[in-house]
Amino acid sequence: MYEFSKDRSANMFTIGDYVLNQQTGHLGKVVGYGHQIINNVSIVTLKVLVAESANSQKREYVVEDRISAWTRWSVA
Repeated sequence: MYEFSKDRSANMFTIGDYVLNQQTGHLGKVVGYGHQIINNVSIVTLKVLVAESANSQKREYVVEDRISAWTRWSVA
């Protein structure tokens, strides 16, 4: 399990968790982690398998974005 901090509160995601991107509204399942270098700073990213809506020609694809952009999603 990975643990990263955002504004002093911990975001913890494991492979298989469902998450929501707070900026784009993408909803999907965590499939991995990565990183990007922006202004000589390494940023941790989350790789998420997104199920696209019916009006798109793509059915599933992987989105990679900063881990801080995601929040855990649950039906309950």
